[in-house]
Amino acid sequence: MIRRVTSPALFPPPTYSHVSVVEAGTRLAFLAGAVPLDEKGEVVGPGDPVRQAEQVIANLTEQLRSVGSGLEHVLGTEVYVVSAEHSVLSAVWEVVEASGLSRGPHSSTLLGVACLGYTGQLVEITATAVVPETGADR
Repeated sequence: MIRRVTSPALFPPPTYSHVSVVEAGTRLAFLAGAVPLDEKGEVVGPGDPVRQAEQVIANLTEQLRSVGSGLEHVLGTEVYVVSAEHSVLSAVWEVVEASGLSRGPHSSTLLGVACLGYTGQLVEITATAVVPETGADR
């Protein structure tokens, strides 16, 4: 269903693929940015990008579950981190790697940004995923 390609002509990426190919006829889910809010709408882990990344992954997992998909079916992500420090971006990326998203490995872009939508928000992840035939709405 998913073919992940790392081009031998390019520098090998550490834990992601250059391209993910999905055959025509496959259902795709385009997820809104997963944010570090709890069920009450409160920002989890104020000032702690690693804790926020963990909450974002938990919320992303729930978004996927709601349509019958999962982290293993993610094709690509954009990971936004409010920081200009490589060490902070790396710490958030470690959470992404530990989550199972990089089992694919999926295609990803990691970005340091100036701010995100919620006051105190430090991390957000958008994703595109395959919804398996046995997923919701079938």
